Amino acid sequence: MSNPQSSNLFILIKSLEKSEKRAFKLFISRSGNREEMKIIKLFDAIDKQQAYDEAEILKKEPDIAKGQLSNLKAHLYQQILSSLRIIHTTHNPDMQIRKLLDFTRILYNKGLHMQCLRILEKARNQAMEASRFHLYLEVLEFEKVIENQFITRSIENRAELLTEEVKDVLEVVKNTHNYSNLALRMYGIYIKTGHVKNEEEYLKVKDFFHTYLEKSNLKRTSFSENMYYHIAHAWYYYIIQDFIKYYDHSAKWVELFEKTPGMIDREMTWYLKGLHNLLTALFITGNYDAFIDVLNHFESFEKRRYPQLNENERIRCFIYRYTALINRSFMDGDFEKGVKIVDEIEESLKTYGFKIDNHRILLFYYKIGNIYFGNGDFSNALKYLNKIINFRDVSLREDLHVYARILILIIHYEMGDESLLEYQIKSVYRFLGKMNDVNEVHKEIFNFLRHSGKIYPQNVRNEFKNLMIKFEQLASRPYEKRPFYYLDIIAWLQSKIENKSISEVIKERLNK
Repeated sequence: MSNPQSSNLFILIKSLEKSEKRAFKLFISRSGNREEMKIIKLFDAIDKQQAYDEAEILKKEPDIAKGQLSNLKAHLYQQILSSLRIIHTTHNPDMQIRKLLDFTRILYNKGLHMQCLRILEKARNQAMEASRFHLYLEVLEFEKVIENQFITRSIENRAELLTEEVKDVLEVVKNTHNYSNLALRMYGIYIKTGHVKNEEEYLKVKDFFHTYLEKSNLKRTSFSENMYYHIAHAWYYYIIQDFIKYYDHSAKWVELFEKTPGMIDREMTWYLKGLHNLLTALFITGNYDAFIDVLNHFESFEKRRYPQLNENERIRCFIYRYTALINRSFMDGDFEKGVKIVDEIEESLKTYGFKIDNHRILLFYYKIGNIYFGNGDFSNALKYLNKIINFRDVSLREDLHVYARILILIIHYEMGDESLLEYQIKSVYRFLGKMNDVNEVHKEIFNFLRHSGKIYPQNVRNEFKNLMIKFEQLASRPYEKRPFYYLDIIAWLQSKIENKSISEVIKERLNK
């Protein structure tokens, strides 16, 4: 088993860009002492490796003794972070404000109180401009320390003004944290179980959400309060399947940023996330023209800003852009175009590797499986869907585990493998029972597939028609329409009835 310290150091070095590596070497070489030169040698040795190999390092670098390697690794890790801190301070408002607070602490310790207050004023303005109210509060608390101990005479009635200001900022901080806590709880619910499946789950989520808001008695006066307000509501309406209101809050989320363009740079990840949610809302509600407009805006924005984006923001762009590109194929029926980007997705997943969470990877596998199914490539569809089934943690995105199995049943039907289909039906039904997720749509699919081998060829078309009528009725029920968000079953049935490809059916539907 690898040493966590060694793994973390190796991963950190491999994550560095060329400019960051160059800056690190300049940073570490500033003293010129012998120990720092060892650090550079260790850095270079690890950087050249494809996998961390301590024995190889000791063999190639005889100046590094085995007994001192552990301390050198710890020191190298800290020095890399120190170097990165210098590079990224100018681009990060939190780091800029904290740097000013660090300067203030130094001046305070030297007894230069008026200089302290001047820098704190600068920090206060930056914190207010960036909506960093937790740091704004830290600035005010430091000012209180100075006013409590020294007669500065900086502003008349400063004590009264400070206490009132602290009270106002505390209210904003409290509201922001409460809204962000609610947003996180909603997100956690969705990751665990997906959309609500029945009235009981709906009432449980609704009661939690509204009770939380009533107890918190929240107000909205700042950008951050409004942002988390829309984020929390967007997740809530997404979970309960009220997609019109989900779209409304996603649109207001993006609009909030575009009305305050300075916040886009300061909260880039949340702006990108807002665009992603807006695209998802337009995809679910089937608004193709608006979807294309927002997608074009997203791609144009990413291309224009890409050089300034950090690694985390670039990963977000990859996830959101390719999710939208796949969804576009589902909307316009151009599955061939969707298949063409699979290699790009796979390559990016390898590049970013551990930096992308399993939830996102499973979602990509499911969507890619659907793309191949729509394109009639059942072998590759099974390949990606089986990756979901073989994933060890079934509790992560239970919904994807359920619908991956159902799509596999349909694929085995398409492939004419009756013996395997019968076994799979029993297996999937048992799985759904354990997940407590057997609904009417599932039952109709199981019933049709179970008896498909007994249907005379001349009656198959009529059986598909009857099944389609049942599904169209179920799609209008609040808690039975959920499967249709995961599988375009209607398009599949229509393709069987009209003897067309799924792609042709969707393109005709789009052009109506």
